[in-house]
Amino acid sequence: MRLLGYSWFLASRPWRNLLIITLLAVQGVYASIDLDLGDRASIKNAAKIAAAGIMEYYTGDQPGDVPGNLPEPYYWWEAGAMFGSLVDYYYYTEDAQYVDVTTQALLWQVGPDTNYMPTNQTKSLGNDDQGFWGMAAMSAAEVNFPNPPEDQPQWLALAQAVFNSQAHRWDMTSCGGGLKWQIFSFNSGYNYKNTISNGIFFNLASRLARYTGNETYAKWAETAWDWVFAIGLASPNYEFFDGTDDTINCSRINHLQWSYNSGVFMHGAANMYNFTKGSEIWKTRLEGILKGAEVFFSNEVPNVMTEITCEPKGLCNVDQRSFKAYLSRWMAGTVRLAPFTSDVIMPKLRASAQAAALQCNGPGNACGLRWIDGAQYDGSTGVGEQMSAMEIFQANLIDTVHGPVTNNTGGTSKGDDNAGTGSDSEEDSFGQEERVITVADRAGAGVATVIVVLVTISSAWWMMT
Repeated sequence: MRLLGYSWFLASRPWRNLLIITLLAVQGVYASIDLDLGDRASIKNAAKIAAAGIMEYYTGDQPGDVPGNLPEPYYWWEAGAMFGSLVDYYYYTEDAQYVDVTTQALLWQVGPDTNYMPTNQTKSLGNDDQGFWGMAAMSAAEVNFPNPPEDQPQWLALAQAVFNSQAHRWDMTSCGGGLKWQIFSFNSGYNYKNTISNGIFFNLASRLARYTGNETYAKWAETAWDWVFAIGLASPNYEFFDGTDDTINCSRINHLQWSYNSGVFMHGAANMYNFTKGSEIWKTRLEGILKGAEVFFSNEVPNVMTEITCEPKGLCNVDQRSFKAYLSRWMAGTVRLAPFTSDVIMPKLRASAQAAALQCNGPGNACGLRWIDGAQYDGSTGVGEQMSAMEIFQANLIDTVHGPVTNNTGGTSKGDDNAGTGSDSEEDSFGQEERVITVADRAGAGVATVIVVLVTISSAWWMMT
């Protein structure tokens, strides 16, 4: 690319991005993405623009960098989430331009036990971090993403490996069960049992049950669901909270609400509804989650998605700026698995997509965070913002694609019931490659840090209000 004669300066992507943004801002190039939701080609083009924006941040395919990694300040888990979104992109648009780089990343990061526990992440590895990579592999199996070479780990087996390793960690020593946030006791946050880790475990179990037909996965999904509600991480009104501390036997709950917690359970419940051939139990649960998720949609700008805990006060951190991507992804998946939800979900996906397109009017169609601001670009741009925009755009193609496949309906990915059953003990982790933890290495998907673990109920309430 050549821009105003500065081609010599564009070899490094971070500097290139900065220069492009600066020059375009000076030139006044601010035009929203033109999105016509009645035109499939228009939706695909909007997703394509947003996807290109995501890839401007990725450096793992550059000489000297590590495939699958994002540069600081992005955490390892968000790279897994990003490649999961590019699996979705292929599914919705049939555009194969990112297939090779996605495959390379998803295979490079599998770790020595092929369960997404790479050794250079040991000192910051959370169950949720591992889980986001596992869900990306599960998506690849479900949409028949091109399979890896036969001598490489396969998508379904990778998802099973993540599930198996986490089932082994189900912790009955406190709170009557549940997964801890962190895997190893030497990591900060080990005593926090957070909702997203348990939600991902539930989500994976439900999807594996549907894909394989194996009732064992379904029983684990029921176990995770029951525990989350019994301990109070989910309310009778289907509000999903952040987490709890197992040093006090989970007797107090951090009541912060995040959109991805609602979304991960919604999609898991939709899989269970589909797996049970439309059982009334799962239909009722799914309807409850949909009602509870209304909190993430604005009243002032009807049906437009917003991250209520951080957006209004401009407090969203790097992690939280990506959460709407996952709610968008999982709401669309819910429509395909449980068609009765369409009348509730699709108006929200349409309104949010239109609002997001207006917000993609930063330099070079960079997408902002606050979709409720309309065409007033909020200046917040990054991987999370681009990923959220892409996912909400392509979610509006859900009625044009086939449903997620299974072993019996055209799925081609090979599984391994025993994958991921190797040891992940702390003793085994020592002596592995270690390095100083940087911002980009730290576990991020739980959102609740040690500070969150220690906050009082009053401070949580202050954040909510």
